[in-house]
Amino acid sequence: MKRVLLAAGLLLALSASAVAQVTLRVGDQKGNARAVMEAAGVLKDVPYTIEWKEFVAAAPLLEALGAGAIETGLVGDAPFTFAVASGVPVKAIAAIRQTQEGLAMLVPESSTIKSFDELKGKKIAVTKGAGSHYLLLAALAKAGLTFKDITPAYLPPADGRTAFVSNNVEAWVAWDPFLSSTIRQSGARVLADGSEGLASYKRYYLASADYAAKHGDALNVIYGKLVEAGKWVKANPAAAASQLAALWGIDAATVEEANSHRSYQVGAVTAAGLTEQQKIADAFLAERVLPAKLDTSALAIWTPKAP
Repeated sequence: MKRVLLAAGLLLALSASAVAQVTLRVGDQKGNARAVMEAAGVLKDVPYTIEWKEFVAAAPLLEALGAGAIETGLVGDAPFTFAVASGVPVKAIAAIRQTQEGLAMLVPESSTIKSFDELKGKKIAVTKGAGSHYLLLAALAKAGLTFKDITPAYLPPADGRTAFVSNNVEAWVAWDPFLSSTIRQSGARVLADGSEGLASYKRYYLASADYAAKHGDALNVIYGKLVEAGKWVKANPAAAASQLAALWGIDAATVEEANSHRSYQVGAVTAAGLTEQQKIADAFLAERVLPAKLDTSALAIWTPKAP
């Protein structure tokens, strides 16, 4: 019996050592997954080495994922579509439903623009390939317009905000916390957001197909921590805002406002839940932004164990 127990103990020790040697390189954008999990304090007991890589937008994050420079990353629904269309071998391991007000098109407080059809001929800042890009496409389509009817200024969020507050563009499409911060500071007006049936606005946590096949245990841990952190933020809005304010570099009141537009509800990805992805793919294909038709029902899904 002692030999059996000794052998079992040795096996556990070896397993723990193997686990500790697993490194998970995680791609993130400022104020996203890392900030939320650190604010919630859920990373203290993670049995893996995590190396965080910060990117200014989803596009370079996905390039790094495709090149094998990172193993996982959090991106919006539109960038997810572009990644698959570009042949990046990824699997979706989690979906995070945002409230639809967290993605919107802003115009200056003094702007005379009141409807989508008045966007014709206007210069609009947007991040190419992001969820904001899809919202702009949907808003234009609703008014019977296309991208040929406007002058797009493709800019990452921070640069788009600068162009907007400097009056170098006549409208700007972005997401929180950029939205809430800009509205509070400049009095900007929301012309359209996802609640008008234009966009559902989800974010997806992706992993390389190879990493998912080899280290599903690590992804399970991360998935569980995302769920845990999301629940903590919604249950403790004031504390979460206080913690995230320093990490985001904006005041707590703005953080709390932005978080009210985020559900932080993490769930496993399902085939039925990917129907919005087909609409996104078809919209980008119609504008010839996507190179070929994409069947999103074939998107690879990795199903985590319930935390």
